[in-house]
Amino acid sequence: MTGLRLDGLGVDVDRTPIVRDLTVDCPPGRFVGLLGPNGSGKSTVLKTVYHALRPRAGTVLLDGLDLHRDLGPRAAARQVSALTQEHSGDIHLSVGDVVTTGRLLHQNTWSRTSTLDREIVAEALRTVGMTEKTHRSFASLSGGEKQRVLLARALAAQPRLLVLDEPTNHLDIGSRLDLLELIRSLGITVLAALHDLDLAAAFCDLVHVLADGKVVAAGPPAEVLTPGLLRQVFRVHAHRGLHPVTGRPHFAFSSLTSEAPSLPGAPPPADGCSPLLAEPHQRVQDPFPAVKGTS
Repeated sequence: MTGLRLDGLGVDVDRTPIVRDLTVDCPPGRFVGLLGPNGSGKSTVLKTVYHALRPRAGTVLLDGLDLHRDLGPRAAARQVSALTQEHSGDIHLSVGDVVTTGRLLHQNTWSRTSTLDREIVAEALRTVGMTEKTHRSFASLSGGEKQRVLLARALAAQPRLLVLDEPTNHLDIGSRLDLLELIRSLGITVLAALHDLDLAAAFCDLVHVLADGKVVAAGPPAEVLTPGLLRQVFRVHAHRGLHPVTGRPHFAFSSLTSEAPSLPGAPPPADGCSPLLAEPHQRVQDPFPAVKGTS
């Protein structure tokens, strides 16, 4: 088992290069984050992984299988499930029916929902804690509940890879934490585009930072997300501390164009670490040398 590897990926949208020579590794069972400013190519990368876009160059390998050359869209969709930030809130189906649609990829045109399908759907609902709302209208749920149901639908497809495209942006902070804690607990390989750097630091095993369609840094969040790199990529002052419960990094930000007023008697901010990258495109050492580069 080699997990997901994007190797030398190049993707164009409307004949415009968006992603250039991008390489990303997701070891099996790891939660891997794609970070970067708007327009850096995060969503384009994910759409290429879940077959919404085709690469101009490079390969998308899942456990050594090329998702574009070896599989068609339907077969690839059985391997990769996507959970995005956008969904129709007025779906007029019950929760159970929404999750059951995750089984359609495993059925042919004349198939009916089987006993096995129903068991898999019930297990997916149990996993996300939504069993008691099986018969509720999807449209009547809160935002956090809807994302749990859509996660259950993704799990009902029994994928080997879960792709998340900013799945928490419209949720309150409690729902964000609940959803990501649930996803992390599943033990499935996850590739997620995230805007919130605190959430990335809290939940990701590895992060890849993108700028202008290229990876400029990769590695564990504590090593990669330095004030120097965040200034370079996001154009902000990043004031880094440690979370008092998890011990992972968390951040406060201020604009490069204005100095935030300091409180009387407050010490000057200290980031407690120095940038790891001597050059913009130097990559942090891979913490999984036995995994990286295999296919």
